[in-house]
Amino acid sequence: MSDAPSKGAGLATLGLLGVTAVWGSTFVMIKDVVGRMLPIDFLAVRFAIAAVAMLLAFALPVRRLGRTQTVRGLALGALYGVAQWLQTEGLALTSPSVSGFVTGMYVVITPILAWMIFRQRMPASTWVAVFLALVGLGVLALNGFSVDLGVWLTLGSAALYALHIVGLGHWSKPGDAFGMSAIQMAAIAIVCLLATLPHHGPALPPDGKAWASVIYMALVAGAFAMLVQTWAQAHMPATRAAIVMTTEPVFAAGFAVALGVDALTWRMAGGGALVLAAMYLVELAPRFRRKKPMEALHHEV
Repeated sequence: MSDAPSKGAGLATLGLLGVTAVWGSTFVMIKDVVGRMLPIDFLAVRFAIAAVAMLLAFALPVRRLGRTQTVRGLALGALYGVAQWLQTEGLALTSPSVSGFVTGMYVVITPILAWMIFRQRMPASTWVAVFLALVGLGVLALNGFSVDLGVWLTLGSAALYALHIVGLGHWSKPGDAFGMSAIQMAAIAIVCLLATLPHHGPALPPDGKAWASVIYMALVAGAFAMLVQTWAQAHMPATRAAIVMTTEPVFAAGFAVALGVDALTWRMAGGGALVLAAMYLVELAPRFRRKKPMEALHHEV
């Protein structure tokens, strides 16, 4: 897929932005749940529920997938599952702020992989947006930085997230979104369940409140989000999707402030503004390239 936006790219951007808002809304819940159960158990239960729901709901689209798309979906899901596993293990060894920043490095890795694997060329405006997003993530998340095993594990997860974004952008087709998303979720669940074996298998959530959070994150932030991301990336370049997805920590900070968990700081405001500027740039630049200078002044926001 080229860097030029396809038909439906505006709606795809809004959909992906909605997904990142949902992901951002889960940070407070995740912090509560993983305080009472192992993170890998939480991931296994969450994605197992999401996989069962999606395979039941989209059984027919899954059967209609050809062999090639099925293999691609399984491969993409395995990448995402291992990325989740590495990110969880890395988070146990480093601070949440550093983990958030290093995970966001996929915004830099994605265009590099897109060029290396599929020879996708990026306009200068995209690289400016990548730089703005990276600086914004740093301002939002970093308060001291040291390179340890946790950082390396998290960087590995960022590389796998980037590979997933690139692969999904190249292989996803609008008509295959239901089947592809279900197959990916099944692969993610298998990886996370296998990761619990050293701990004697997954432990279930300890109480009703934890169950409610896990079900929300399984069905809304898991199944629904994977479906929307798979559909959206059939309509937009991988690097553009990666930049839009860097708004996740902005939404997370916003929800934390709104719920009274955190206080608004200049770092949140400044970092969030840079990330939003990066997203606006990748949305606005293609319009300038398509329109005459005077027409570009009347772009839609």
